[in-house]
Amino acid sequence: MGAQIFYEVEGLHAEADIVVDRWGIPHLRTANQNDLFFTQGFNAARDRLWQIDLWRKRGLGLLAADFGPGYLAQDYASRLFLYRGDMQAEWNAYAPDAEAICEAFTRGINAYITLTEKDPALLPPEFQMMGTRPARWHANDVVRIRSHGLTRNALSEILRSRILSKTDLRTDLLRKMLEPEIVPTPVPDIDLASIPLDIVTLFKLGTAGVTFTQERLACPLEKAWTWTKVNDLGDVMQDLAATGSNNWVIGPTKSASGRPIMANDPHRAHGLPSLRYIVHLTSPDLDVIGAGEPVIPGVSLGHNGHSAFGLTIFYSDQEDVYVYETDPANPKRYRFKDGWEEMKAVAEVFVVKGAPDQKLVQFFTRHGPVLHESPSSHRAYAVRSVWFEPGSAAYFKSIASMRTKTLDDYRAAMRGWGVPSVNHVYADVTGTFAWVPSGWTPIRVGWDGLLPVPGNGAYEWSGFLDHEELPRIVNPAKGFIATANEMNLPTDFPHQVGYEWIDRARTDRIHDQINATANFSVEDSCALQTDPTSYPALRLARLALKHVKDETVHALFENWSGSLDAQSAAGALCEIWWAKHLKPQLLATIVPDPDIRALLAPGDVEAIIRTMENPDARFGEDPVQGCAALLNSTMQAALADCRQRLGDDPALWQWGRVHHAFFEHPFAPLSAVAKNWNIGPFAQGGSGTSPMHTGYRPSDFRTMHGASVRLVIDVGDWDKSRCINAPGQSGDPRSPHYRDLAPLWADGQFVPLLYSRAAIDREATQIYRLKPKR
Repeated sequence: MGAQIFYEVEGLHAEADIVVDRWGIPHLRTANQNDLFFTQGFNAARDRLWQIDLWRKRGLGLLAADFGPGYLAQDYASRLFLYRGDMQAEWNAYAPDAEAICEAFTRGINAYITLTEKDPALLPPEFQMMGTRPARWHANDVVRIRSHGLTRNALSEILRSRILSKTDLRTDLLRKMLEPEIVPTPVPDIDLASIPLDIVTLFKLGTAGVTFTQERLACPLEKAWTWTKVNDLGDVMQDLAATGSNNWVIGPTKSASGRPIMANDPHRAHGLPSLRYIVHLTSPDLDVIGAGEPVIPGVSLGHNGHSAFGLTIFYSDQEDVYVYETDPANPKRYRFKDGWEEMKAVAEVFVVKGAPDQKLVQFFTRHGPVLHESPSSHRAYAVRSVWFEPGSAAYFKSIASMRTKTLDDYRAAMRGWGVPSVNHVYADVTGTFAWVPSGWTPIRVGWDGLLPVPGNGAYEWSGFLDHEELPRIVNPAKGFIATANEMNLPTDFPHQVGYEWIDRARTDRIHDQINATANFSVEDSCALQTDPTSYPALRLARLALKHVKDETVHALFENWSGSLDAQSAAGALCEIWWAKHLKPQLLATIVPDPDIRALLAPGDVEAIIRTMENPDARFGEDPVQGCAALLNSTMQAALADCRQRLGDDPALWQWGRVHHAFFEHPFAPLSAVAKNWNIGPFAQGGSGTSPMHTGYRPSDFRTMHGASVRLVIDVGDWDKSRCINAPGQSGDPRSPHYRDLAPLWADGQFVPLLYSRAAIDREATQIYRLKPKR
């Protein structure tokens, strides 16, 4: 057992332990459930206080109070997306004890904050650098904040409208393919050309992360509203396109051990600290370990000693943009059915550092927040989202599902899962395993949800699809289940779910590898989660071999498997060609209007490659020759680029010399001290289309998205499970667990996810002993 630290804590009923193993994973041991979630909140504050405090202030629209007028516009936008409905209905949607759990969790956070007030040395250094203090939490804060939840497709509706108003569907499909195939149908009452791009401004701002620059922090009140565009639209769409996950369950008949294996690696934007946190929660009635977001009680992926569970995004369409005809005599009234309906006005007071409090009014229609108004054209625009429905706090339904121990109970819990819509996978010690997609799916009768619609009452949601009407697979004969955000609805599925999925590159590779391995093991799952093979890259190489006459190209691509490992010369050429030369030039060739081209970013990989595999008249009178010319010219530019970046000898080129992971602290632009809190760089393989998702920005090939946490669960022999979190478990730069896992993660390694008390105690390096304050 490790070194011990003792705390006397108000609000605890009995003694509790936080046993931290040598990989920074805390194992919480308490005498009752109330103390368990109290201790989870206390521990989240101990390891991630700056992160969770900033999350709360961003979500509730409280940033300007700490950081000044440069954050007022973001606060305004954030409050538009808060849950404002009935709180009793909200709590009832999760579990009978949901409110009590959040009460305990937030009391634990507040108890740690109390300790920091007595001993400021406990505060993470970011608070001292910014001159701020952590704020106390209320239970409602956990669930009222919605704008971090993953829903879709309001932004896409607006972009599709702009593109279709100027060109054709074929062009819009270069931005996002639609599956199952469908032709979006504009409604007769809306001119797509009239849909303003300005609608996206508040939506982007309300869902943005928090950025720090000297200019923004020094912004005076009179310039507060110049900070409405803190994130580029292309970057937002890139984030949406890259957000996903892999998961699979290997059944007993295909598993090397005869036990099920559950693997899950959620793909999100990389952050410092990590978005997710691994924790082990133990009380007499509960023993669950896994990962979740540190601001939410419980875990959303992991196991409870009987059942293992994981998730990936299942692309239900959960948003719609509404267009309103407003009253010329009163623009705060909008047409609804046969009359005019008044917008709801909500006066909000915003505390602003260094300035007077600001009283601002926000407007809402029956569908949701008003994002843009155009009095001159008598129009207003709002978004309806499942965020505003009871039970839609992201991942919080996990407090019910993580406690289930049979598939029937798990499915029952999933009937109330709202956000995000996900492919749940399940496996238990009886050998049962299943695919259980879940999430609120609005029923739209007579319209497809792909374009904005009038808010006049003719295009209302007709409730939500019963989760049990979604597909279900239990114990399939092939011996496994795998998902990777692909369109995985049966061809004869009768209900409309959504049309904007991720391409099949990752899922095809995952299925191929599992199918090809007779006795699939935990080690095989770890290898597959870190597999850098890209099928789209292999297709690009085949196009080059067919059309490009160059000795170096043929030498590198002829026997290449498509593996984008960090040492790969072929991988370096292929990705530099694609990202810097081929894709930009292709889009410039077939989409000559730069304004339209800007709306296509980042582009749909599958659609773009298909365009080259089946060239049409957009390439000229001789499409095949025109495409071949493009492939040749861009390849020659790529070869020159590689020589400049990597040297004259192609045998020495390596993808990892340009493609890298780098975890940048948000304060790095402000302080030389904070630059020391950066982590990396690390050479990386893979891309956004390999199972090891390492999506990069083309400007410098820095990985921006991918797996932060990876879990591989050996169902039944729990101590053989494996995990990794990047760059470390702690968010405190002073902690030994702030950056310790990053080199292992970058090298594709894993650490044990220990479950038994004996194994944990052998690896313990620190114990926090909490005693009730009498």
